[in-house]
Amino acid sequence: MSTKISFLNLNNYQPLDSLPPESLKEIAEKLEVLELKKGDTVFREGDRDDQHLFLYTGNVDLIKAGKTLKTIEAGTADARSAIAHIIPRNFSCIASSDAVVFKVDADLLDLMLAWDQTGNFQVEELSSGDDDDWMTKLLQTESFRRIPPANIQTIFTSLEDIEASAGDRIISQGDPGDYFYIIKSGRCMVTRKNPGQNKEIKLAELSTGDTFGEEALISDTTRNASIVMLTKGTLSRLSKENFLKLLNEPMIEKVDYTTANLKVSNGEAIWLDVRLPAEYQSAHIKNATHMPLIFLRLKMKELDPMVNYILYCDTERRSASASYILGEKGYKTSVLINGIKDIPADALEGTNI
Repeated sequence: MSTKISFLNLNNYQPLDSLPPESLKEIAEKLEVLELKKGDTVFREGDRDDQHLFLYTGNVDLIKAGKTLKTIEAGTADARSAIAHIIPRNFSCIASSDAVVFKVDADLLDLMLAWDQTGNFQVEELSSGDDDDWMTKLLQTESFRRIPPANIQTIFTSLEDIEASAGDRIISQGDPGDYFYIIKSGRCMVTRKNPGQNKEIKLAELSTGDTFGEEALISDTTRNASIVMLTKGTLSRLSKENFLKLLNEPMIEKVDYTTANLKVSNGEAIWLDVRLPAEYQSAHIKNATHMPLIFLRLKMKELDPMVNYILYCDTERRSASASYILGEKGYKTSVLINGIKDIPADALEGTNI
């Protein structure tokens, strides 16, 4: 009889325990369960399967060069994290007893983490009124200063104006990302509904010259908050395709590991890990600074605006979101291509290395 794993069981694993029940239910529906006999191979050193494997029952051994380096027992602290999840695998893994292991698609998990961790707004400066020159305010933002002039011209010719009334819902939490919005006049309210709650929580107010909607486009996820008009106003919107081509790509500089490591070694840059604490503790680049994406807006003032930070996560999704958020505030950033996947094992440290 096949083992069934409830979404409730997923709360025992990191970083799954940071996700809301709705996300865990989706993961539980899509995960693959492996029922193993003693001596069965879970994976081999050098494998490049893009899956996170978690131990549900039994024991497994991590083996390198024919030697057993570690035994992981289900239900222990070591089993809370994915088994030797660095790709390519830096160990072989063999079941040392009958065991059950489940697989979670790494890209699906990263997508859900990105969605969940970009849901916090922090608007520190609101416009003093609807009469402000929205275009002047927009062009003075750090993000637009970094865009080539030709792109800016194309952006303004590609914008579509829409008139909105008080109470109009512009975007809804959970909907697909389709447009990037600029407020030309009027005020909006940002709300989010937390798992298990029916009431929406107010996160922020936005006004003339403010923008919203970029995070779902950058991360290729659904909307993580809702936007409702507080007053009558005019919005300009840019399609996802044009946003990514004209606004996002020029802001985000990407760098491969060899180039990035040389910059760090020469003192020209610092690694910045934007994953969750459990992911960082499991495996991270040596001497990397750690600031989870979920706390970035609250804690970015702790970063040095004169330093070039090379951001990384499991893929490029969360680090790209972090790069956009930091870039808007004037920080110098680069995104590591392929994330932690391309890091040599001897450059990493953590509990799973």
